[in-house]
Amino acid sequence: MRLSRYFLPVSKDVPADAAIVSHQLMLRTGMVRQNGAGIYTWLPLGFRVLKKIEQIVREEMDRAGAVELLMPTIQQAELWQESGRYEAYGKEMLRITDRHEREMLFGPTNEELITDVFRAYVKSYKALPLNLYHTQWKFRDEIRPRFGVMRGREFLMKDAYSFDLTEEGARKSYQKMFCAYLNAFDRMGLTAIPMQADTGPIGGDLSHEFIILADTGESAVFCDRALLDVPAPGLDLDFDGELSDVMEKRTQYYAATEEKHDEAEFAKVPEDRQVSARGIEVGHIFFFGTKYSKAMNATVQTAEGENVPVQMGSYGIGVSRLVGGIIEACHDENGIVWPKAVSPFDVGLISMKPKDETVSGVADGAYAALQAAGLDVLYDETDERPGSKFNRMDLIGLPWQIVIGPRGVEAGLVEVKNRKTGEKSDMTLEQAIEMVKAD
Repeated sequence: MRLSRYFLPVSKDVPADAAIVSHQLMLRTGMVRQNGAGIYTWLPLGFRVLKKIEQIVREEMDRAGAVELLMPTIQQAELWQESGRYEAYGKEMLRITDRHEREMLFGPTNEELITDVFRAYVKSYKALPLNLYHTQWKFRDEIRPRFGVMRGREFLMKDAYSFDLTEEGARKSYQKMFCAYLNAFDRMGLTAIPMQADTGPIGGDLSHEFIILADTGESAVFCDRALLDVPAPGLDLDFDGELSDVMEKRTQYYAATEEKHDEAEFAKVPEDRQVSARGIEVGHIFFFGTKYSKAMNATVQTAEGENVPVQMGSYGIGVSRLVGGIIEACHDENGIVWPKAVSPFDVGLISMKPKDETVSGVADGAYAALQAAGLDVLYDETDERPGSKFNRMDLIGLPWQIVIGPRGVEAGLVEVKNRKTGEKSDMTLEQAIEMVKAD
């Protein structure tokens, strides 16, 4: 993409009403524009990151055996009344009345709707286990939306729902999602710690939040530092095999949100490994058994001919919230430092003298070569001062920068900068392409 044809409204000024780094940088880099309290337009740069995160999550859900669908944002109140949550959910739910005076709502979550889908089509245990998921915009009317996309009212969320015949099977489904989440966050360059958590309005007695440690986190968290060194299960994990050991490797260490924190248990952790910090929730999984299936009569017939309520779990990842979370974890004094997997572009190409025909010709050739190598390139061929070009590239945080200038052209070399380390090297374009591809 040529920068002269792109829409990238960057700003030097730090917005006065943006309290945390991710909110500041998302506004400064032109990733989002605020349209109201907790509601944002996703501009091109931010939208590219959002879609990359969504795709990683999709791939890990598919790898774990979940099946994608799409449910509506507007739901019938009757389903929530049937489950008993319509009044219990509180003012965060946006309630709507249509022209026929029917009560509707803008979905904050989808347990009722997916249970209704399930009971309409699945009648036998032979169709189980089943896990259905979608990625959809949701709305929760937060009393104090803040921190940009970290605590917005409208947000993009992946939510999955598992259905099993037995509690044992349901806990295996829970383990699959536990592992899939660890892999997804690892691919995004994040260390997300699974912590015992409160089930809240979702319900159930087993729940884990996946937390990124950050000073600007919304809640206090407590964990054993050893958890930070436990590797993700890996993309070669057999999801049909035994997964309980993956959870055990982590649950043997203390990790809990503020609501579940136990001072006596935390005191047993060696003092040099005790971590008391702030955290950002980027995922939350629940096992709640028959809470919804009993209330909504979602049953299947067993091999013995008995109709029993299915065992259920739900699994959410805040896709839009992750954009802010990644920036909180990956930035420096000059701007964002994107992990490669979620970066809006692979490399930023800078032409130092676009009005110089020789430099411009070499830069255009480099642009074509980088694209031919399968790399996604943001090509700055604008007629601006070098300092402005460098500052803008550092601000938006692409993993690599390749600079084409008169001296390099004369020597047959380009300058390559690693955004994370700041290291610069002169090399041929071919070497630069290989370096970027090998990263």
